[in-house]
Amino acid sequence: MNVITMGVHVLDVLVRPVEAIPDGQGATLVEDIRMTAAGTAGGTALTLAKLGASVRSAGAIGSDPTGDMLVQLLGAAGIDTRFLVRRTDTATSASVLPIRPNGDRPSLHLLGANITYGLDDVPWEAIAEATHLHLGGPELIGVETAERILSYAKEHGVVTSLDLLAPGMLGSFEQIASALPYVDHMLPNEDQVLGFTGEEDLMAGANKLLAAGAGLVAVTRGGDGALLVTEEGSERVPAFAVEVVDTTGCGDAFSAGFVRGTGLGRTPYDSAVLGCAAAALVAQGLGSDHGDFDLTAADAFAAAHKPRL
Repeated sequence: MNVITMGVHVLDVLVRPVEAIPDGQGATLVEDIRMTAAGTAGGTALTLAKLGASVRSAGAIGSDPTGDMLVQLLGAAGIDTRFLVRRTDTATSASVLPIRPNGDRPSLHLLGANITYGLDDVPWEAIAEATHLHLGGPELIGVETAERILSYAKEHGVVTSLDLLAPGMLGSFEQIASALPYVDHMLPNEDQVLGFTGEEDLMAGANKLLAAGAGLVAVTRGGDGALLVTEEGSERVPAFAVEVVDTTGCGDAFSAGFVRGTGLGRTPYDSAVLGCAAAALVAQGLGSDHGDFDLTAADAFAAAHKPRL
């Protein structure tokens, strides 16, 4: 499986546990501080590589130490970074994530170079040679740019998937609608479905995405697992019962598992099970890159662990 993960690449700085920010110039001791590659493209690339896919990342980052670290972390995970373009006038996107004891993760985020990615940066020949294109955060590069990239992929027989970055409250249907006819697998979370579609009911929101052209909508729902919606109907896929340390990267891990499953010829349901297993493995530690697992280990985990009912 030859995958290009295109779009949002972020360097995460995670601090755990954080119950409150000290007042003034106060200080508090924490158990762990880590840096990881992340983002709807970068984080997904990490888990795809663990699951045995050949992964190339494409996006925009800065020519700064943050960008150097991001490239180093991706490269160490076996990801080809040659299609990451380096900006000299814009910083690399980064987040500081104070992780709460229950695994929640408020974010302090710098958009950085992600919003500068454009058609002149796209590795068109590499897309045509790929088996799958995963586009993360199309709302940052503009729907016209996303539409052009995805339509080119479809013209060349490439399977496509799409994930969103913005919280649902910041989304609008116009930011994604014209790109949806070129999306085989839409992989948003529940808040994004409701926010981007303007619907109050999850099924209504998913069906609106289908009506606009998406082939399948796989909605992540945190501890409630995932909801698969197609024109034929819907299926619920339960999450696995694990002790959650940090939810950072869980949605990206689900996307990676789902994409890898479809690439292996698995059904959408079985692909979503692999996605839920990957998310559960990542959730048990700090950061998007947590877990020393491969496809065999993820499948074994899914077979051995009970779903959260």
